[in-house]
Amino acid sequence: MPSSPKAYYPRPSRYSYVRRSSFLAFCLLIGITSFAFGLVSILKPAPGYKCKNSVARSVSVVWEKGKHVEDLNRVSSVGNQKRYKVMGFVGIQTGFGSVGRRRSLRKTWMPSDKQGLQRLEESTGLAFRFVIGRTNDNSKMSELRKEVAEYDDFMLLDIEEEYSKLPYKTLAFFKAAYALIDSDFYVKADDDIYLRPDRLSLLLAKERSHPQTYLGCMKKGPVFTEPTLKWYEPLSYLLGKEYFLHAYGPIYALSADVVASLVALRNDSFRMFSNEDVTIGAWMLAMNVNHEDNQALCEPECTPSSIAVWDIPKCSGLCNPEKKLLELHEIESCSKSPTSYYDE
Repeated sequence: MPSSPKAYYPRPSRYSYVRRSSFLAFCLLIGITSFAFGLVSILKPAPGYKCKNSVARSVSVVWEKGKHVEDLNRVSSVGNQKRYKVMGFVGIQTGFGSVGRRRSLRKTWMPSDKQGLQRLEESTGLAFRFVIGRTNDNSKMSELRKEVAEYDDFMLLDIEEEYSKLPYKTLAFFKAAYALIDSDFYVKADDDIYLRPDRLSLLLAKERSHPQTYLGCMKKGPVFTEPTLKWYEPLSYLLGKEYFLHAYGPIYALSADVVASLVALRNDSFRMFSNEDVTIGAWMLAMNVNHEDNQALCEPECTPSSIAVWDIPKCSGLCNPEKKLLELHEIESCSKSPTSYYDE
């Protein structure tokens, strides 16, 4: 009987072993490389990411523009970070001609160094930034960029910095501040007043029953603010029947609910007047907010209760502010404060 066929298994040659080992080593090398690349991709920060401690304090706010420059309803670039929480955000309105005022402020109640400003904010719950727009003057913009780099205490708005456009700048400030900062109050202040941040903090921290609050040193102003008056309007002025309360412009505060309502408004919903304080006052009247009058916000001299000092009614702020700020700071009743971090 013929024998059964036997299976034949060829014995691998030495060349086959070498080729197989090389292939396995190549696969292992690819696997290790892929793992390392994936690990680096996971641990590497995303583009544009910065450590929290290195984030610049100054911020540039860019607005989406429609048919008009004043179309400020939406913020197109304010950064990717969550809204910073404070009790009050103080926007110090300034301009390109106010370099000397900012210099004097940084030598008095507003610290010039980041650490001092941070300590002031931590002790009061208030954040402070200079607020300024833009200009087509390249030399002025260049100087501003140097100042921003040195002090890092600005909010830059993409709106033309012009006195006649202060109402638009003020609205832009409130909208930008609301987008960036989660605050109980948003404070508009001028760069020519002497401020006590500690007392402002205590004022804003008070409990209030009304969520929509318009806080300031109130004055009576005319409803009719047109350059020309109708024949019967001067009589109504004399009779005092056509006046409404609104805050003096150098400093006032709006609660978060009020600013939220402003942000939701279309820019053409309310009328813009030539004066910024009258414009805001008229809007507050239309929104039926609670007017809170505090005369400590418009003291002509430093007192134990003064919050903001300026030369009312002679000037709309301090007369000769660059010099007067430094003089006031030498007065003990002005500068002595448990929250003062200015280094003599």
